[in-house]
Amino acid sequence: MAGSLDSATTTSGLTEAEAKEFHGLFVSGFVGFTVVAIVAHILVWSWRPWLPSVKGYVMLDGVIQHAANLIGMA
Repeated sequence: MAGSLDSATTTSGLTEAEAKEFHGLFVSGFVGFTVVAIVAHILVWSWRPWLPSVKGYVMLDGVIQHAANLIGMA
């Protein structure tokens, strides 16, 4: 029969060896993406933490005043 699946293929149309190869590449790509995302989050956290310290966002007071001086509001 022309439309029947060969016993060596899966429902995706890949052979078991091809499916394992694709799975390995997919997992490698996912792990790589996850590592890059974790490193990016660590770098952003070290640049500007998104949770305030004990004093809150007091450290931004000088920045806000400087920005107001730059645009002539103060």
